[in-house]
Amino acid sequence: MFYFLGAIVVIGLVLVFTYNSLVNLRQRVQNAWSQVDVQLRRRYDLIPNLVNTVKGYAKHEKETFAQITEARTRAMAATTVQDQVEAENMLGSTLKSLFALAENYPELKADNNFRQLQEELSTTENKIAFSRQFYNDTVQKYNTKLEVFPTVLFAGMFGFTAADYFNLDSEADARRPVNIKFD
Repeated sequence: MFYFLGAIVVIGLVLVFTYNSLVNLRQRVQNAWSQVDVQLRRRYDLIPNLVNTVKGYAKHEKETFAQITEARTRAMAATTVQDQVEAENMLGSTLKSLFALAENYPELKADNNFRQLQEELSTTENKIAFSRQFYNDTVQKYNTKLEVFPTVLFAGMFGFTAADYFNLDSEADARRPVNIKFD
């Protein structure tokens, strides 16, 4: 009788510990995503200022500016991690085009506002990279916890599901040169 009661207590403690550790890790994943989101929002706020500064020098590059605006809008509207990844890939590509365009305007590169905005955006990109890495590390810990024994036996029962990683451009896309056309 005591063995049976002891086994029930041990199983109960394992369930409580497992559930609490999963809740803790899920909260860390959500917090890490919030940190990524903060940096992405900062980036979205900087982009219109950067575009307006460049517009003054490159008035005939309306297509590039329209693509950046569209990419920013899409990124801001993303609701899932996968939507955010796709939108960030598009935004990153258009920002590369903007900076490549700026290379063709020496007076723009010397402009104080442009340099300051470029530096702020660069700093923000570094913060995004760090936040993304922290988020993915946290997701890895959470997803691993879901798959190890004995958690795997109870996670589905408690409604815990794997979280998505935030992976941007594939290596091939990241190494591809940006094409700039002047018509």
